[in-house]
Amino acid sequence: MTEYDAVVLAGGAARRLGGVDKPAVRVGGRALLDRVLAGCRTAGRTVVVGDRRATVRPVVWAREEPPGGGPLAALDAGVREVEAGAVLVLSADLPFLGEGTGSRLLDALTTAPDADAALLVDADGRDQPLVAAYRTDALRREMALLTTTHGSLSGLPLRLLTQGIRIVRVTAGPLASFDCDTWEDIAAARARIREHGNVLDEWITAVKAELGIELDVDTGVLLDLARDAAHGVARPAAPLTTFLVGYAAAKAVADGAADGAEASREAVAEASRKAAALANRWAAEAERDTAG
Repeated sequence: MTEYDAVVLAGGAARRLGGVDKPAVRVGGRALLDRVLAGCRTAGRTVVVGDRRATVRPVVWAREEPPGGGPLAALDAGVREVEAGAVLVLSADLPFLGEGTGSRLLDALTTAPDADAALLVDADGRDQPLVAAYRTDALRREMALLTTTHGSLSGLPLRLLTQGIRIVRVTAGPLASFDCDTWEDIAAARARIREHGNVLDEWITAVKAELGIELDVDTGVLLDLARDAAHGVARPAAPLTTFLVGYAAAKAVADGAADGAEASREAVAEASRKAAALANRWAAEAERDTAG
């Protein structure tokens, strides 16, 4: 994947939400803006256009002048702070944006040398210029041309941006471009992450974000360990055992026995294997004693 910066548009009046601070609305316990920032965490520089606020990671702040000038004016303010040759442009109301979406857009831009932008296409076939990767120079050139033509970017419709540039389109899953414009959208997003097939991954992701942990672990291994501890020892042993496994893995990292993300994951896996084997031995002893 090419090196890139990111611009996240986090202004707007949110009139359909009654004027609330939409980027701060929480879905799955995390602000919408923080969810988007997690989806572009590999950006070299992330510029957020909007009012300053606490965020899950450091960002560069920008603001269009005057505030409230619309998405083109906001994008122009953001791209002025970009340093990389490619920029991922995102709105701040995408609750299901994953890193894979940005990677696909940037890869599409890289493999289409004649294209100025790679735009996500939603399930209805509509272009999404605020879920897109742009060549920075082409984006700046088009912004300058629109400013010259119209005198100002303030109040101009976003569709003008893509009329003068060469585009490659990327189709993604229905949730990649799901945005939250209404309270019904918010409710739908919250319901989606509470579904049985999603809730565990969403919860683990939220906890890691809250604790500032970037380590990816095999949740299946930990769940198996919790089951073995609960059944083979005692039910309260499950959470305590998984906590101790995490502590042991963190200590291995701190002591230098594990270095790097892959080694850290292996440290968790190794501690889990040892604890699971202990729980199984514990259970086997109890079975023998009972049989005897």
